[in-house]
Amino acid sequence: MQFIDLKTQQQRIRKEIEDRIRDILDHGKYIMGPEIAELEEKLAAFVRVPHAIGCASGTDALLMALMAYDIGPGDAVFTTPFTFIATAEVIRLLGAVPVFADIDPATFNLDPAKLEAAIVAMKSGNPQLHPLPRGAEMLKPKGIIAVDLFGLPAEYDQINTVAKKHGLFVIEDAAQSFGAQYHGRKAGSLASIACTSFFPAKPLGSYGDGGAVFTENQDLAEKMISIRNHGAGPHKYDNERIGINGRLDSLQAAVLLAKLGIFPEEADLRQAVAGRYSEVLAGIPGLRLPSVPLGMKSIWAQYSVLARDEAHRAGLQKKLGEAKIPTAVYYPIPLHLQTAFADLGYRKGDFPITEDFASRIFSLPMHPYLKAEDQKRIAEAMVS
Repeated sequence: MQFIDLKTQQQRIRKEIEDRIRDILDHGKYIMGPEIAELEEKLAAFVRVPHAIGCASGTDALLMALMAYDIGPGDAVFTTPFTFIATAEVIRLLGAVPVFADIDPATFNLDPAKLEAAIVAMKSGNPQLHPLPRGAEMLKPKGIIAVDLFGLPAEYDQINTVAKKHGLFVIEDAAQSFGAQYHGRKAGSLASIACTSFFPAKPLGSYGDGGAVFTENQDLAEKMISIRNHGAGPHKYDNERIGINGRLDSLQAAVLLAKLGIFPEEADLRQAVAGRYSEVLAGIPGLRLPSVPLGMKSIWAQYSVLARDEAHRAGLQKKLGEAKIPTAVYYPIPLHLQTAFADLGYRKGDFPITEDFASRIFSLPMHPYLKAEDQKRIAEAMVS
């Protein structure tokens, strides 16, 4: 059994991929070829925003977004400790400091109330109100990166309200949520800038690295287009600003264009797979299944469940492994406890919900082509 089945998907669109790659070999524009503009137009239409800008990876998308806001040393950006390192890594790359706030236990996403508590603690200089990083008194709050973990959008109405109240920008880390919905709006349109990833395992994945940023703001769009290409200005060798080499390869755009054609159908198939999981896993002792708040639709980048405790998780993973069923843990070590962020001075116990969930969570196979009989076998393996 495959954790993510890319082979079945490829069989459906292989001819279109090969035709598109052949076109690139013929025109020879391997970086920023005409496929990029075509992809950007279709991505923007899908998300329903004016501007979609392709880039080299989801990490570069986040970096470009922060650079568009001129984030640098002395700035603080609030985010979740329960995510992949890229979310906070880009903050540090620019010399700024990530300030973490705990998650909502119902969704695994940033808790708006704890987010505001962290902002108030920083503004008042009172770490008794909320755990703060070392040297917080020297930092200026600038923005928020909310993460749509496992494909479920964060609570953006509340997060955007908190941000507006405190004069902060919001970036949507939609690396896992392209195709999700939030009260009638698409993931990628829920903040001033949204960033997604086209890593192969994502719901819409390329055959290498790739990403995109989305925005309604013309000025931010123009700035990120410049940043993506070494800060280029109107003259090829007169750069307006410091940028990065964040361009998207034409070959990856070709793959994405082929996949985008079947993406709406795959999104529906993911919903069906998640629904079957809810049925076959119901009643397994000690297992908590994921839930989706009213008005939201997850794209189910991962189907992640909570065991009773760490030992229970180990036991369930062992049973599944013996049945040749793959599992994964996203994410076993919260960001505030990782070595790369040790200098921030956070301690174990600062974010108890994240720490508890990191010790109990694990993910089951999840992709549009997962068969009902395989899901039944997964459930049977856990209760054997």
